Amino acid sequence: MTLALFDTHTHFDVADFDADREQLAYQAKQAGVEQLILIGFVQSRFQQLLDTHQWLNRLSQAPRSHLAPGLHPFYIEQHQPQHLLDLEQLLREQDCVAVGEIGLDTFLKQHKQPELYQKQQKYFTAQLELARQFQRPVLLHIRKSHADVLALLKQQNFSYGGIAHAFSGGVEEAKAFIKLGFKIGVTGQITNPNAKKLHRVVQELGPEHLVLETDCPDMTPLCCQSSTEQRTRNTPANLPYVLEGLAQSLQMEQTALAEMIWQNSLQALHLA
Repeated sequence: MTLALFDTHTHFDVADFDADREQLAYQAKQAGVEQLILIGFVQSRFQQLLDTHQWLNRLSQAPRSHLAPGLHPFYIEQHQPQHLLDLEQLLREQDCVAVGEIGLDTFLKQHKQPELYQKQQKYFTAQLELARQFQRPVLLHIRKSHADVLALLKQQNFSYGGIAHAFSGGVEEAKAFIKLGFKIGVTGQITNPNAKKLHRVVQELGPEHLVLETDCPDMTPLCCQSSTEQRTRNTPANLPYVLEGLAQSLQMEQTALAEMIWQNSLQALHLA
């Protein structure tokens, strides 16, 4: 029996999938992935994002696609004021489920430089304002910046919640996001026994605050990696492995967990 799953974070529109996207969409549906979100990251890809979304929704045996356009902090050098206007137009003209992925990222040394980090904060704030304007949740990208993201959300009084994607913080940080109305996104990292911090977070929180995501083509579950030297492409069809890893970590039966996670996903995206 396949369980109904919702992949809350994919980049299924990127070139990595151009050769076999249709086949992979059918595989995902067969694996139980009923719905997925296509996430934006740069303005130059908005059209491709929209095209893939509309194309997927014309296929009868594919997961239902939802759109979440946004300007990703990691690509901050590329973003221009016009891109915020283009994002606003997309939110106005299309039925977007969320704004994403947005947030702050100080993983690279250059992004810690005051000028670039201020630009990140400016674009994050502007996109929170757009999310508020359109009454949409947000999909958060947070790398080495949990305290600042929390501070900005509180400062903005942001009340539409969303998902803290690919969560890498600690238990207290996770609880702080939950308090602000967010669910915690769990990726294929949960299949790695050495991801002790993540296991601790999910075990401490329990299933009611969690959602699943592949973040494909990245974050491939351990069992699906074919080589240690090269990155193995992740696909939405791998989502059941994320569920399995989470079920093992929580010592829960997969069917009950899948039902709970499905409801959490709908709730996080205001689809319930």
